[in-house]
Amino acid sequence: MAQGARRTFGQVVVVVVLAAATAAFLSVAAVRHGFFDLKVYYGALTWWTHDGGEIYDFLKPGTQYGFTYPPFAALVMLPMAYLPWSAAITVSVVATVVVSAVLIWWLLDPVARRVGWTRWFALAVALCLAAAYEPMRETVNFGQVNMLLLFLVAVDLLRLLPAGNRWAGVGIGLATAIKLTPGVFIVYMLVTGRWRAAVTALGATAGASLLAAALFPDASREFWTAALWNTDRVGELAFVSNQSLRGVVARLHPEHPSTLAWLALVLVTLVVWGWRSRAAVAAGDEATGLALTGAMMCLVSPVTWVHHLVWLIPALILLVDNGLAAPAGSRRRRVLLGAAIVGYGLLISRIVWAWEKDFTGVGGFLGSNTYVWISLALLLGLPIRRWATPQPAGPGPEPTPTGTDGVEPTAGRPAPVGSAVEPGGVAQLDQPDRVPPAVQRHPVDGLHAVG
Repeated sequence: MAQGARRTFGQVVVVVVLAAATAAFLSVAAVRHGFFDLKVYYGALTWWTHDGGEIYDFLKPGTQYGFTYPPFAALVMLPMAYLPWSAAITVSVVATVVVSAVLIWWLLDPVARRVGWTRWFALAVALCLAAAYEPMRETVNFGQVNMLLLFLVAVDLLRLLPAGNRWAGVGIGLATAIKLTPGVFIVYMLVTGRWRAAVTALGATAGASLLAAALFPDASREFWTAALWNTDRVGELAFVSNQSLRGVVARLHPEHPSTLAWLALVLVTLVVWGWRSRAAVAAGDEATGLALTGAMMCLVSPVTWVHHLVWLIPALILLVDNGLAAPAGSRRRRVLLGAAIVGYGLLISRIVWAWEKDFTGVGGFLGSNTYVWISLALLLGLPIRRWATPQPAGPGPEPTPTGTDGVEPTAGRPAPVGSAVEPGGVAQLDQPDRVPPAVQRHPVDGLHAVG
């Protein structure tokens, strides 16, 4: 058997074994929620379209949970009301799997090319690991929309904005019209000076919301004047699944959580995020900007259920990316890869649920907020990187990532186009709506690609 065939056979065996191990792990660790949230959406839409009720008056029988998303989300989900329940489940699962695979591919493919991994093998391993990730399996088992929203944001930040596409911002705008929390990415574009994309996102949000208001005036009036402000519909803030700063404060004093303490923590978090996200964009590291903003959103949102932590996936992948970019055997590589392994290990473990009934004491405080500590660590410690410009053709050292101004070296992701690169230097920001290009070297084909 040729060497290449032996390698492929070995990789197939590894993937099969890993997939079987993942399935075995999920059979033990995954909680079956029976597509609870999807049932809420399905029930509300059926009540609205077939039974003549108001969508925001619907509560799932025996619970306090109802439809909490804006009217545009109801418009997007409306076809669900005309599908059998089994078909609605199928659409939800397939859509989540497809967009998750595409997003992971966008983040992982440049790493695989640089390191020299077989690309299908790298993706297959990553998808097995993603399936075991607690927020991902919770998203699937609840029938949630988290990955679809993350994908819309990533289309803008990883594809359209780096290319200078004039439609950049539409994905974020639509995601915000479906669920308000992705609106932090509009703030991200404002803070980092991408005014055109921010205006496009605001326009897309407003346009989608106005369309929904024109089609469903009663539902829109109900949402914006009443349902939006009814916090009883989202659940208990101190519940251990709420892995946000608000949840941390609420678990300290469940009866009377301090709003002032929460706001102070939010303010500090936003200051750190603004400083780091601006540094990421100045370095042309848009993927890290996405990751930092996702971590910030999980921290400052009043409610961040465990399934919302899929927004940490870009940060975890980039942590691995940074570790592999560090010199072999270096302390930096060991620290970054070790942090990625520990963080991922905790995020598949359901560790916070050990304190579901009692989160008192020092142990309860530290353990019940484990995922919050991981989000904070990623916000504070995820490296920001930039690439040096290519060297002239001919003999001599090949271009390598270089850190400048305290910014860590980048690790082979495609970077934005549309700004000038000074000879022998690093990309400089020259247009407010565009970020500097990074130069990517693909070791697989030996080519240098700008943007």
